Amino acid sequence: MSGLRYAVSDTLVLAKRSLLRIPRAPDLLLSFTVQPIMFVLLFAYVFGGAITTPGYSYIDFLMPGIVVQTMSFGGFVTALGLSEDLKKGLVDRFRSLPMSRAAVLAGRTLSDVVTNAISIAVMLTVGVIAGFSFDAPFAHIVAGILLLLLFGYAFSWVFAYVGLTSTSPEAAQSLGFIVIFPLTFVSSAFVPVESMPGALQAFAEVNPFTIVVDAMRSLFLGAPAGNDVWGAVAWSFGIAVFFATLSVRKYKRAVVR
Repeated sequence: MSGLRYAVSDTLVLAKRSLLRIPRAPDLLLSFTVQPIMFVLLFAYVFGGAITTPGYSYIDFLMPGIVVQTMSFGGFVTALGLSEDLKKGLVDRFRSLPMSRAAVLAGRTLSDVVTNAISIAVMLTVGVIAGFSFDAPFAHIVAGILLLLLFGYAFSWVFAYVGLTSTSPEAAQSLGFIVIFPLTFVSSAFVPVESMPGALQAFAEVNPFTIVVDAMRSLFLGAPAGNDVWGAVAWSFGIAVFFATLSVRKYKRAVVR
């Protein structure tokens, strides 16, 4: 086998390892299924009557934003897993094996694509039941789902870096939420940007979450796209490349805790 084929094979094996962990830890499965359902229902029925969204019902306005938020947190399992592997010394064990060095990180992040796909399916199903309706060609909807998976994959690398730099799995999860959670709210995900105070509005307009959410509204609801779709793709690739580079460098220097 060539070096590339070895790397792909090792990556798939470690991705499978990450996915096999889920049935053995059912509480992780709740994060991909029950938690997204709770977010959709709580936001739709608690805030839906209090927030004005010109041109849309609140459930239509909400769904693109809340799915993007869920994708951004989809990599928390990677952060927990890498931090735990470091703590147990498994990373050093992997280094001693005749396997691709890239496979450990690539396998972890690849498995997140599968769990993110589950979350998307669950959330869109619940959204449709709650009243969400697509208003775009089928090809645009498929493109939107692919963009969500790309954005989620980018943030898997963010969480990979968080997991490699944190002192414990608990710290990795907390740090990821502390950094990303405010960014999702200071965006167009849940309220129109125009309703925010001046300083927050200026930040929200350049926030990558706003660009991705607006791109999703274009692809799912037929809203004017402008450059949002291409901007969302560029941001996703940029975040993925930047944090993948940081993660690889950190992985090479990582030590048992």
